[in-house]
Amino acid sequence: MTLHFSGLGLSRRLVRAAIATLVSFAVVTPRAAAAQPAAQSKLIGRWDLVMQGPDGAFPSWLEVRLSGSRTLVGQFVGRTGSARPVAKVDVTDGVMRFSLPTQWDLGNEDFRVEGKLEGESLSGWLTDAQGKKFTWTGSRAPSLRRPVEPQWGTTIDIFNGRNLTGWKPSSPNNQWTVVNGILTNPKSGANLISTQLFNDFKVHAEFRYPKGGNSGLYLRGRYEVQIEDSGGLEPNALRLGGLYGFLTANEDAALKPGEWQTYDITLVGRLVTVVLNGKTVISRQEIPGITGGALDSNEGMPGPLMIQGDHTAVEFRKLTITPAR
Repeated sequence: MTLHFSGLGLSRRLVRAAIATLVSFAVVTPRAAAAQPAAQSKLIGRWDLVMQGPDGAFPSWLEVRLSGSRTLVGQFVGRTGSARPVAKVDVTDGVMRFSLPTQWDLGNEDFRVEGKLEGESLSGWLTDAQGKKFTWTGSRAPSLRRPVEPQWGTTIDIFNGRNLTGWKPSSPNNQWTVVNGILTNPKSGANLISTQLFNDFKVHAEFRYPKGGNSGLYLRGRYEVQIEDSGGLEPNALRLGGLYGFLTANEDAALKPGEWQTYDITLVGRLVTVVLNGKTVISRQEIPGITGGALDSNEGMPGPLMIQGDHTAVEFRKLTITPAR
């Protein structure tokens, strides 16, 4: 910048004062702007939420991030659906507020969320697209970083090929049965939950679906690896091989509907590796948080394997788990 003071009749002292003011403005103002989110910095991070509403409690999840020097953004997971982007998180007088457009929800109104940080806990309320109001509480999500690589134990046949021993349906609307040694869900009904809980593990699954099929494997009952008839389509986080709403398979490795396919999935802490039909489509990627339909948001605890049965028909002929010792 070049300043011209000729003809203004200013003394050298006034010129020096004017220059000092301009320099001070140029230097201090960005710093002040950058310091603006300091009071909000405790909100930044991932939060495991529990919603309480008219029909009971269910898990949810929130991430708050800093975009640039002073704008808070994030993503949110509700009862169903995938992670929803939060364009802006406003904080006024210690109260956090943001809104979300509908996804697969009934109703036409935006979700409205408000919360307040007290110590290391968040609490607040949510109004959904139908105007239903929910209260919620939240705690910081654990990092789940493992200091050493796991040592693997003995492989378990979690499906015995004969009956549903070791499993329980998520609701009375159970359609799961065993037909000629195949775990079969002929139509939409209950999800199927293992009675055994796991921390870090490897799971091998052999499955098939009909044309238009849709199911999923929930790791620890919280993180859905998608099963869907999406062969021939560009991969995304909602299609076969993806970690629902979060991670996208690096290629389309799907076989045709009606053909037996395989998943080999390794979960260590938050790090997941997904091998679909012999191809590594996700390699040691971090799962940010729970996905829609999760059983709970207690991410630091062991959890079951859950098979989604509330969408379409799906079959499994082999399910084994190798837990970490």
